[in-house]
Amino acid sequence: MSAYAIGNLRPTSPLHEDVFVYMEKIQSTLDPFGGRFLVHNATLEVREGAWREALVVIGFPGIEEAREWYDSPAYQELVPLRADHIPGDIVLVEGVPLGYDAGKTAAAFREAQAQAQ
Repeated sequence: MSAYAIGNLRPTSPLHEDVFVYMEKIQSTLDPFGGRFLVHNATLEVREGAWREALVVIGFPGIEEAREWYDSPAYQELVPLRADHIPGDIVLVEGVPLGYDAGKTAAAFREAQAQAQ
């Protein structure tokens, strides 16, 4: 099942030189774990709420690969180049399996809620 590293970043302007170095080197840390950028420096079209941050989404074959990438010495060496200059939040999350049905999940939540009352 696919997994994702999601960054909710708040870049400052102008960007620090370290951020450019981070961007130039990050792909080489992703390659051994099958990681690839799915969203990076994209224009966001906010439909609800307020979103002022930059969104980054990196896809991986699975959650283990995402964890191994984040914890790898190669990536950990780069983290300060970004984190020292761009505050934000980073999460790793598993995707849903092929054929996922939100209606079935709603039914399970409804049943669990009814049993809890």
